[in-house]
Amino acid sequence: MKKILLGLISIAIAAAQTPAPGPSKMPAKAPSVQRSAVPRITTATVEQMKYPPLRPIQIPKVDVSTLPNGMKLYLLEDHELPLVNGTALVRTGNLFDPADKVGLATITGMVLRSGGTKEKTGDQIDEELENIAASVESSIGETSGTVRFSALKENTDAVLLLFRDLLTAPEFRQDKVALAKTQLRSSISRRNDDAHAISQREFADIVYGRNTPYGWRMEYETVDRITRDDMVGFYKRYYFPANIMLAVRGDFSTGDMKAKLEHLFAGWTVQQSPVPPFPKVDAKPAPGIFVAAKDDVTQTFFAIGQLGGVFRDKDYPALEVMADILGGGFQSRLFRKVRTDLGYAYSISANWGANYDHPGLFEVAGSTRGVTTVEAIKVIDDEIGRIRTAEVGDAELKLAKDTALNSFVFAFDTKAKTLGRLITYEYYGYPKDFIDQYQKALAAVTRADVLRVAKQYLKPAELTVVAVGTPQDLQPLASLGAPVTAIDLKIPEPKAVVAAADPASLAKGKQLLERAQRAAGGADKLAAVKDATQICDYQAEATSGGLKAKQTNIWLAPGSFRQQSQLPFGLVIAYWDGKVGGMIQGQNRVPLVGPQLKQIQGEAFRWWPSLLLSDRNPDRTVNAVGDDTVEIADKKGNQVKLTFDDKGLPQKLAYQLVAMQGAPASVENTFGDIKEVDGIKLPFKITISQNGRRAAEITVQEYKLNQGLTPDDIEKKP
Repeated sequence: MKKILLGLISIAIAAAQTPAPGPSKMPAKAPSVQRSAVPRITTATVEQMKYPPLRPIQIPKVDVSTLPNGMKLYLLEDHELPLVNGTALVRTGNLFDPADKVGLATITGMVLRSGGTKEKTGDQIDEELENIAASVESSIGETSGTVRFSALKENTDAVLLLFRDLLTAPEFRQDKVALAKTQLRSSISRRNDDAHAISQREFADIVYGRNTPYGWRMEYETVDRITRDDMVGFYKRYYFPANIMLAVRGDFSTGDMKAKLEHLFAGWTVQQSPVPPFPKVDAKPAPGIFVAAKDDVTQTFFAIGQLGGVFRDKDYPALEVMADILGGGFQSRLFRKVRTDLGYAYSISANWGANYDHPGLFEVAGSTRGVTTVEAIKVIDDEIGRIRTAEVGDAELKLAKDTALNSFVFAFDTKAKTLGRLITYEYYGYPKDFIDQYQKALAAVTRADVLRVAKQYLKPAELTVVAVGTPQDLQPLASLGAPVTAIDLKIPEPKAVVAAADPASLAKGKQLLERAQRAAGGADKLAAVKDATQICDYQAEATSGGLKAKQTNIWLAPGSFRQQSQLPFGLVIAYWDGKVGGMIQGQNRVPLVGPQLKQIQGEAFRWWPSLLLSDRNPDRTVNAVGDDTVEIADKKGNQVKLTFDDKGLPQKLAYQLVAMQGAPASVENTFGDIKEVDGIKLPFKITISQNGRRAAEITVQEYKLNQGLTPDDIEKKP
C-alpha cells in the first residue's frame, strides 16, 4: 500500500514538473478523462490497519550426534552465504571461582585464546586469522564458557585446526597472563566511573548476597593471587570432550563435516569426573535503602526490586506480561506517570528478570533529578501496590502480550539464533519444545493471571532500594522511613600475598641470601655501608610516555631514602626519613601521603645492599619460594621476590607498585652490567618491566658510598 501510494505521488509530481509542449506540438483538443479512472487514495489509522497473524516458528532440522570421545555435536547446514561458524559450549563458569581467587574463570577464558598454542603464539594466530578474514575467540561467563570460530568456506580446514588446537591444548603463556591481569586490574580501577553501572552492580550484589558466588567481586587481591598454574588447573577440570557441546553452522555437507570433526578430535580423549551443579541461590530478602555517594554526577540513578525467577517457572509468562505493563515501554504505567506526566525521571523501566538455571532479578531502574528521587520512589511504590490490588485493563494486557509474542520474530529470524537457542535449551536441561510451550502460555495469559502473580510474587515490604547520587541528593531518602545504609565504594588496595613458610623453606631462604651476600662482596662489607648515593639516567619507553630524567637516589641507614628527579618542568624531590615523608618542589614542601608515600617507602625497602641483609632484620622474613628465589617481607606490608643468577647475585626483583591513579602494577626489575664499587658488587643497568611489558631503563653513572651523610641531607631543600 505504501509503495503504491508513493508511486502515484511520484507520477503526479513528475507530471506537474514536465514543461508544457510548444505551440506546434500542442494537440488541437485535449482528450477527456473519466473521473472513475483516477484511483481513490484513502488513509487508515494504526488501529484500523490489519496484519496477518504471525507464522509459526520454523525450527530447522539440526543433526545431533555424539563423537567417539564423548563430545556432543550439532550440525546445521546453511547455504545462504559461503561461511562456516562454530561454538564450543563448555559447562563451566565464574560461579566455580575459588572465593580467594575471584576472576580465575574470567582470566582463564581470556588467556585460553590470547596465550596461543605450543606451536604458535596468540599474536601469530591473530596475524594468520586476519589474513584470511577469520576469527577464533574464547571467554567464560557466569554459567558457561565458549570457544568460537568463524571462517570463509574455503578456509574452513585451516581455521578448524587452529580452533581444535586452542580448545584442546592452549599454552597460557606467562606474558599474556600478565597482560590479562593488567586488564582486569584496570577494569577494577574504573568500576566506579559510571554511576548507572554502580547502581546495577550494587543492587545485584545486595539482593543475591555479597557472601555468595553470585555476589562475590573481583578485587586487586583476588586477581593477584591467580597464577598460570591456577589457570591450567581450571582449564583441565572443565575442558574435556564429554563436557562440551559443539555447534557448527554454515555452507557444508553434514556428512562431510561430521567425518571431518570426528577425525580432527579423534586424539582428544581426556576424561574427567562429571562437573558438579552450579551453586544454588540462597538469597534472603534485603529490605531497606542503600546509598552510594558520588560527587561527580548530576542525576540520581536507582534500582528497586527483589529476586526474580527462572524461565521454566510456570508463572514466568504472566510475570513477564506484568512487568511489561508496569514499566516495559513508552505506554507502560511507570513511564507514563513518572516520566511523562510528572517529569520526575529521565528514564525508567521494569523487568521481571529470569535465568535458565537460577533466579534473575525483578528490577525497576531509572534515573532522576536529584530533588525528585523521593517522589519518584513513592510513585513506583504506589504503582507496584496498584498492580497487586486490581486487574489490568484489556488494552494494556493486549499490548504487553503482543509485544512479547512479536519478539519471537526476532529471536528466531536467523538459523544462527535458532541453533543458539536450541543448544542453550539442551545445555540447561530444557525440553526441546520449550519455546512452543512458552509461546502458548504467553498467549493464554489473562488479566486474572497478571493480578494473581503480582499478588503472589511482588513483595513490597522486602524490596531493596539502591541509589547512587550526590550526598545532598541522597540525604532526603531517609524520609521514606526505611533504614538507610551507606555503600562503601572504596576499592581495597591489594594486600601482600605472602607464600606459606615452614622451617625448611625459611632455612633455605637464609641459605640463598647468605650465598648472595658472599657473591656481592660479603655480609660485613654490606653491613659497613651507612649511606649510599646513586646517580643515574632514567629513560621511559615511548609506550610509557618517553620521559627522560636525571635521578639522584640517596639511602641512609637504617632505612631513610631520598629521590630527586630533574624533570623537564623542574626538580622534584621525594623523601622518607623513617617516620614521615615529604615532597619538595622549589621552595614548597608538602607531606607525602597515600600511594606516593607507599612508593617512596618501597624504594627504601628495596635498596639492594640493605635488602641482601634482610636475614639480620628481626622485622623481616626471608622465605624460599623456589630453587633460586626468595620472598622478603616486613611487618609494614612491603614485599618482594628476589631471584638470583647462577653465581648467586640478584638477577630480578618483582613487586607490586601501589598506583597513584588506576590499578596497581606488577613491576619487575632486571639487573645487569654489575660492577664492583669499594668491594661491593652493584648493578649499573636496571631494566624495568610493568605488567609484563618493558617500561623504562635506568643507567647508573656513579655510586658513592659512605660519604658521611646525615638525616638532614635526606630532608634538605635544594
